[in-house]
Amino acid sequence: MDRYNFKTIEEKWQNLWAKNKTFKTKTDKSKKKFYCLEMFPYPSGKIHMGHVRNYTIGDVLARFKSLQGFNVLHPMGWDSFGMPAENAARQNNLDPKTWTEKNILAMKSQLKKLGLSIDWDREISTCTPEYYKHQQAFFLDLLEKKLVYRKENYVNWDPVDETVLANEQVIDGKGWRSGAAVERKKLSQWFFNISKFSQDLLDGLDNLNSWPNKVKVMQKNWIGKSFGSEINFKVEGDLPVDNIKCFTTRPDTLFGFSFLALSIDHEISKFYSDNNDFLKFKEECSKTGTTEEAIAVGDKIGFKTNLVATNPLNPKHKVPVFFANFVLMDYGFGAVFGCPAHDQRDFDFAKKYKLEIKTVVKPFNENDDFEVKDEAYPGPGILINSNFLNGLEAPDNSVIETIKILEEKKIGKKQINYRLKDWGVSRQRYWGCPIPVAYDEKGNVHPIPKSMLPVKLPENIELKVKGNPLDSQKDWKEITIDGKKLTRETDTLDTFVCSSWYFLRFCSPYENNHGFKEDDINYWMPVDQYIGGVEHAILHLLYSRFFMKAISYNNKNFNLEEPFYGLFTQGMVCHETYKDPDNNWVSPEEIETIDGKKYLKSDKSKMIKVGPSESMSKSKKNTIDPENIILNYGADAARLFILSDSPPEKDVQWSEEGIVSSFKFIQKLWNFNSKILKEIQKDHKKDHDQEVEKFTNKLIKKVTENLENFSYNKIVANLHEMHTFFSKQIENDYTKKTLKKNYKDILILMSPVIPHFANECLEIIQSQNSNKWPTFDQKFIENESVTIVIQINGKKRGLLNLKKDTDEKELLSLVKKDEKLNKYLENKIIKKQIFIKNKIINLII
Repeated sequence: MDRYNFKTIEEKWQNLWAKNKTFKTKTDKSKKKFYCLEMFPYPSGKIHMGHVRNYTIGDVLARFKSLQGFNVLHPMGWDSFGMPAENAARQNNLDPKTWTEKNILAMKSQLKKLGLSIDWDREISTCTPEYYKHQQAFFLDLLEKKLVYRKENYVNWDPVDETVLANEQVIDGKGWRSGAAVERKKLSQWFFNISKFSQDLLDGLDNLNSWPNKVKVMQKNWIGKSFGSEINFKVEGDLPVDNIKCFTTRPDTLFGFSFLALSIDHEISKFYSDNNDFLKFKEECSKTGTTEEAIAVGDKIGFKTNLVATNPLNPKHKVPVFFANFVLMDYGFGAVFGCPAHDQRDFDFAKKYKLEIKTVVKPFNENDDFEVKDEAYPGPGILINSNFLNGLEAPDNSVIETIKILEEKKIGKKQINYRLKDWGVSRQRYWGCPIPVAYDEKGNVHPIPKSMLPVKLPENIELKVKGNPLDSQKDWKEITIDGKKLTRETDTLDTFVCSSWYFLRFCSPYENNHGFKEDDINYWMPVDQYIGGVEHAILHLLYSRFFMKAISYNNKNFNLEEPFYGLFTQGMVCHETYKDPDNNWVSPEEIETIDGKKYLKSDKSKMIKVGPSESMSKSKKNTIDPENIILNYGADAARLFILSDSPPEKDVQWSEEGIVSSFKFIQKLWNFNSKILKEIQKDHKKDHDQEVEKFTNKLIKKVTENLENFSYNKIVANLHEMHTFFSKQIENDYTKKTLKKNYKDILILMSPVIPHFANECLEIIQSQNSNKWPTFDQKFIENESVTIVIQINGKKRGLLNLKKDTDEKELLSLVKKDEKLNKYLENKIIKKQIFIKNKIINLII
């Protein structure tokens, strides 16, 4: 039989699909719609296996929905602003625009080779003026609605990228891209007022029923709603300060109070502006970022003031007041009370500065003499050593009761606080969306008129300068509006702003007057299915949700609360890791296997150490080039493998054996195609039986359900099951009509997964109407007979093949009539019958 020539066949179908333009300026909006969207890729220059998995999952779904008769929107675009392009341009003396556009062309070519059903006519790129013009207009709209503001604030500063990072972009105290330890720096910055929508963002999660629960929990924790109390602490000392206000979620632990800690930016810090020791301390604090995560892993340090604070529940109890590096000014009131016995951060601080550690909560199973010694106890229990609060269950009852007492004494009140802070969007770099404002000589803000948008970036500028390259662009910075000489803002927007609304632009990619058309949004939005990695749970997904609420705010023409109706988070693609004897990472291409052992190709005396399988990473060199896989095995084999190994939400383990196996299976399917074509040509006059019809209808049901449930690995198993069944079954006689009809349906079932193969076979059998998803006939789904297990006293004694839904009385009668089974029942009394319909009967005698 002819070998399946995947190179010729895949190239043929990719050319045909490229000619078939799917974009229509006037969509038939009478049809039901399906908007399928995968993660917004950064144009780095080459696709990786993560891209292959993500886009294959989305493509399978898009093809399936299209065959079901939906208007499918399945677009592609490029998140093309950002530091990598600017850094690459600096290093290689290139223009970031040229570098980016070259990478887009390369990645687009690679993605097309996968046979994706992308509507390339809707392609967008965020670095084009046609895109960011509308983003600048949105910025001005939000500025007018007071959802954007500018203030001087301490920010997370990445010393390598020399730019500000939002809290969400700091991972374990380091920059999310550079990996550099983040520092604290005071700058005048632009902020989106995301905290205004804290409760709305929290409430909205309850309606996202098609989102993974883990993502909703992550967002819920990040928003961080906390219930507690605002407390006024009286203070004494040599400063003109009478009280300090703080917020706490655990006012019930006030009897364990041993210090009061202030942020170095607290208003009291102004009294220490000439204190050299305090200034040195403040400089030391600047080496830590401003996020809770950075502070949690950093060393806890403090500066003792001359103030003492009074415990509001015990006026005789006075404690020292410190400035501390672990207190954030934007949490509560920039002040916290320390209870070392029940907070590990406070415990570490108290140990360091030899402060009292008083236990006030004991675990439920401990006696009243329980004492915290080696580490804090933050868990629930019973209050002890707390005077009139003793015996209260903590924290469920004790917090509420303590707040009541504080309110009665008028020294505190109930309050709700949120962890979510406003989103700092200023970035000190060239390659980003210009912020459309300018300043007069007094520093007053002047929005750029919308008629002057877009504010374009200057081209071909010198990038090898310290700090923001735009600061040195005098001709670009100076602007005159209405006769006033102004200076442009030189900060550009965080790239996550670009990816917070791109899904709207896909709906109206050619609209010039606005970012989208209202009727297009009303039809296409929300996105029915978004597919992306769980790493976007906070950054992209939370920001996108905020942007919809911000655009909807005071807007009669736009009322979209949530951008993504359904969310699916795919797992990572993993591969073994390798190191040479010198402990250097080695890529799979550098290795040669000899007698089952791995050696360095360039020096076969060096044996390779095989490490654990981890997610593919350039730094660990355990990546596989998808283009080589497509070149050697074909896109269909790559698609088949990437879907076959494990459920899409789980990590997939890459292996050479796996891709070879997928390739061989497609060859088997091609051989089967030749076999079934010969049987079709025989055109038998009569069908041998109805088994082919039964199997195909059951297969349609299984594949349809597996597609709807994202059980894509099961679909691959279904195809193997089909091949095994039909390879034997078609040796029986079946008419041309029966074989052609059922084979056509099977090929359509295959087409979302291996589209090049399926379309080629459909063309060969000259199948008409192959653009419609098959439906199953219920009469073939129900089994006409079932096998019942017969047990006597729990032991299997036989099987009976009976019609489906045989009742218990009839079954018992048939058991007694069966000679082999009846011998166990002769002269016996049946005491009990355990009957499970269509499965088993157990007779206790």
